[in-house]
Amino acid sequence: MTLLPCATKVVGAAARGACNAGSAVLSSRALMSLLSRVLPRGATGLGYGSTAEDVTAGLDLRGRNILVTGGNSGIGLETVRVLALRGARVVAAGRSREKVADAVARLTGEIVPLACDLSRPESVRAAVASLVEQGQPLQAVICNAGIMAPQRLDQAFGYELQFFNNHIGHFLLVTSLLPHVAGDCRFVIVSSDAHRRAPRGGIQFDNLSGDRGYGPQRAYSQSKLANLLFAKELARRLSGTGKTANALHPGVIKTNLFRTLPSVASFLFGLASPLVLKSVPEGAATQCYLAVHPAVAGISGEYFSHCNVASCSELARDAALAARLWQESERIVAGLP
Repeated sequence: MTLLPCATKVVGAAARGACNAGSAVLSSRALMSLLSRVLPRGATGLGYGSTAEDVTAGLDLRGRNILVTGGNSGIGLETVRVLALRGARVVAAGRSREKVADAVARLTGEIVPLACDLSRPESVRAAVASLVEQGQPLQAVICNAGIMAPQRLDQAFGYELQFFNNHIGHFLLVTSLLPHVAGDCRFVIVSSDAHRRAPRGGIQFDNLSGDRGYGPQRAYSQSKLANLLFAKELARRLSGTGKTANALHPGVIKTNLFRTLPSVASFLFGLASPLVLKSVPEGAATQCYLAVHPAVAGISGEYFSHCNVASCSELARDAALAARLWQESERIVAGLP
């Protein structure tokens, strides 16, 4: 594997002078599940057991400017680590700049912490203003952040929190950035195979508040379908511009995303980890692949899983539903303070 020398700028005093690619995570091979070891690779030569380091091996990303939301933990942090390791300038966004700075303090490379709380429109708009002011157009935007299945209904500005945070926050971020990104910018939207369990009709436009009935997993699945529909419609609107948009299923990884699950479910996921769950380095692979790999240049409007094009649900392929969601999202954003 070809590794690049450390970038000249490193965030965090603890990282000064360091150039140890493995300092932030355990050996990815040691963390492979049984399923990762036995499943075959796909047409790309990559598969379930591929890691973020695997899919970026030999790439020189110096001169690339990449934004990662949710960059302070889980697969977002691993994505930040690996892209910076390969030479990219990575803007790591999280709810607070301090939390992000603490999370990336030991990593090597040029990493810029940024506050971007997706459930607070003023925070998203401030993040966009900061990015524009920095004057370095983005070559990739990885919409990775999300929350999963709070057991009780929570809302933001009158909308169910998962739909608002996971979809509307990213919709506001991406559409605000569109005039300021590079001509070949790649938009990478993290969805999930959970989108297949969305409510009947896909998006409950008459119940986006959750007041007429709330199920934690159903609402999560709806937000992940919204992510996928957003990527599809964004790709359609970007056609012919040189910019691309794709969605992905990262796999099932036991990260902080599971903190809202009931204790029994969290325990069962813990038991399953050695057998079937992906490690964090494996979970970060597909989004890194879509963001920077030369093989994906020009591909748009697809759904990827395990670094290969995958099938998605019939609802996710519904162009009319995607267009309606876009219009509704614009209406919601226009009404935000």
